[in-house]
Amino acid sequence: MMRLYLQDLIRLDQRVRFLLAGGFASGVSWASRFLFNTVMPFALAVATATALGMVIGFLIYRSFVFPGSSRSLAAQLGGFLLVNLIGGLVTVAVAIVARDGLLMPLGLTEIAAPAAHAIGIMAGAVANYVGHKSVTFRTA
Repeated sequence: MMRLYLQDLIRLDQRVRFLLAGGFASGVSWASRFLFNTVMPFALAVATATALGMVIGFLIYRSFVFPGSSRSLAAQLGGFLLVNLIGGLVTVAVAIVARDGLLMPLGLTEIAAPAAHAIGIMAGAVANYVGHKSVTFRTA
């Protein structure tokens, strides 16, 4: 039986670690949107879920994906907020456009909201990797 330990995960390529960490944070974000959507409109639920995913993402990215950053915690937080503000706006905008402009017109009303949110998360992930690597957790 193969066991996977934290030290084995740390040896993985940085992009793979980013995908694993981001996938986990995004999964929390995506799943929490269902709960938030019971008490708030879709766009606000997506934004709130995105914020929760950002907090989890920062903690995991800082320790697991980009542990060698030479930037101070304050600088990392500032960069993280800037990168995630942009990524969060991309996530929300793409989710709304995908739901209202693509999935709903196709008649996919049952899956439109969760599928659109997942599409938005994927779109934001690309910008986030580039931003976190070059801004938030850069090494020099």
